[in-house]
Amino acid sequence: MLMINKDTIKDLYSMGECIQDVEKAFYYGHRNKTLTPIRMSVPHSKYDAETLYMPSFIEPENYTAVKVVSIFPHNTSGGRPVLQGVILLTDARTGEHVALMDASYLTVLRTGASSGVATKYLARKNSKVCSVLGCGAQAAGQIQAVMSVMELEQIILYNRTIERAEVFKNEIHSLYPDWRGTISIQADVNAAAAQSDIVICSTKSSSPLFDGSILREGTHINAIGSYQAHMQEVDAQTLIRSNKVVVDTMEGAMHEAGDLLVPHTKGEWSTDLIYGEIGEIVCGEKEGRENSSEITFYKSVGVGFLDTMVASKVYRKAVSEGKGDCFSI
Repeated sequence: MLMINKDTIKDLYSMGECIQDVEKAFYYGHRNKTLTPIRMSVPHSKYDAETLYMPSFIEPENYTAVKVVSIFPHNTSGGRPVLQGVILLTDARTGEHVALMDASYLTVLRTGASSGVATKYLARKNSKVCSVLGCGAQAAGQIQAVMSVMELEQIILYNRTIERAEVFKNEIHSLYPDWRGTISIQADVNAAAAQSDIVICSTKSSSPLFDGSILREGTHINAIGSYQAHMQEVDAQTLIRSNKVVVDTMEGAMHEAGDLLVPHTKGEWSTDLIYGEIGEIVCGEKEGRENSSEITFYKSVGVGFLDTMVASKVYRKAVSEGKGDCFSI
């Protein structure tokens, strides 16, 4: 078995590669070439935390995987990571467990890539201004993905604590030292969203971050932070004004997407208005953005077959380049 750590993954696998692989995974998913049971969440209410278990199988790739992720928000006070995870990759032809790899960075990468695919198909091609609402663990992957498919000129950061936004601003500068765009920090979340061509929602909020009435025509929103039925980053007005509401999978959205389920339960908006899955657009069965004035909304709660896809690609590259540490069990 091969052990593959975060640094090795960073050396082996780029966001551009990940976006290509995630797009292919969505294609497989829509063509019924994947098997992905709904993930199981084990709550640790004493610590306001949870552990997620996500199995999946991709038939054309001949790999199955299980990802285990723990989310402990209070770890920040002790200097530990909020998000910690591992992926066990198995060869589906032999049952051999071939790799154990760090899932924390890979989760950030593939979650970003999911938004990158959505942005490619749903955002205006001339989008220049992107706001990031929430500068936590997932934000880096989100901005890397958007930067991979769009030529941004301005990034606006909003975070509950300004200090974290300052740290993330420096992270972006270190990731893109030659980028000539500007990065600003905005204390007013409505002002940040109102100025943007692309809005990234990356928080664990249980109440809407901004007033959807302030969004300008042509805006695209990637909402990836809320992943439980009670969590909500956007209000009903955002959904009402969206010409296309697209999800990663209907099954996941109907179980876990509080952004959609809360307004539906309140009678403010109906899940019957969901335009479709991103896989339908990737496969060419439905149109993505059709004009410059559409407001488009992408809701992702995550789906296990993306993990299997990217883990299998990382493993293959590690083998071909002689990277990773071998061990037996």
